[in-house]
Amino acid sequence: MSRILPLGLIVLSLCSSAGVAQKQFVTDWENRVRSTSAQQPAWAVPVFTPSSGLVQLARTDMIRQITPTHTTTWNYDGSKGFSLIPWYKTEVDINLPPYIEHNNIKVKDGAGDLSMLLKYRVLAANQKQGNYSVSAAVSATAPTGSYKNGSVDGTLAPTIFLGKGYGHLDVQTAASITLPTGHTKTLGRPVSWNTALQYQVNKYFWPEVETNATYYRGGPNDGRNQAFVSPGLMIGKIKFSSNPKNRLGIFFGAGEQIAFSQFHSYNHALSFSTRIVF
Repeated sequence: MSRILPLGLIVLSLCSSAGVAQKQFVTDWENRVRSTSAQQPAWAVPVFTPSSGLVQLARTDMIRQITPTHTTTWNYDGSKGFSLIPWYKTEVDINLPPYIEHNNIKVKDGAGDLSMLLKYRVLAANQKQGNYSVSAAVSATAPTGSYKNGSVDGTLAPTIFLGKGYGHLDVQTAASITLPTGHTKTLGRPVSWNTALQYQVNKYFWPEVETNATYYRGGPNDGRNQAFVSPGLMIGKIKFSSNPKNRLGIFFGAGEQIAFSQFHSYNHALSFSTRIVF
């Protein structure tokens, strides 16, 4: 009995220490996210264009595409997932494979590719101190897609993000080039350039218009350009708590890509987006 008692006290002490350490880890993480976020503009993340700053959220999109042959394709999740700020000025994204539904008996439905992103915010100032953000990132995909719903090889994509605000108006842009790790003649090296113009109305409404362009270099579409104009609306942040230190809240919205280039792989793409900020 005398031996059991000290052993029990040791176990309780270890459990207590682990609980304190876990609580401190969460508190340090939350403080780091608040500090990092406070140093940049509090703009809504656009429907299609990625944020020029850093974000911590869970996101899922539902995208309905209509091709020139009037075939409807659904993309469930839109290659979105979890965006985290594990270190100061740094974001890590872990994006789940989307599920592609073709609504065509000749093409098999299935999962797309897994992707990740590492992003570093180079410069930033909140609305009171300059209202801008500049970031750089590299994303990577793995060819995990089933039934040709993904790429035949992995890719790397260095990206530059810029954002500038003017009162309630902000402009965010992102440019990237996708570099395949193999099958270069098949995949090419497409360049993407997305720009979003947002305006904050009242507290929660963020109407926007975007341009989403892809310039194909190499591959079967070499020399072609594809461009969309994309009106949209984001609503948020709707907080779950009145505590100013509690970041938990939700954004939701929708937008539609409308092709205006002569070449385009689809005519329209209607996207519904939900983001839980934490």
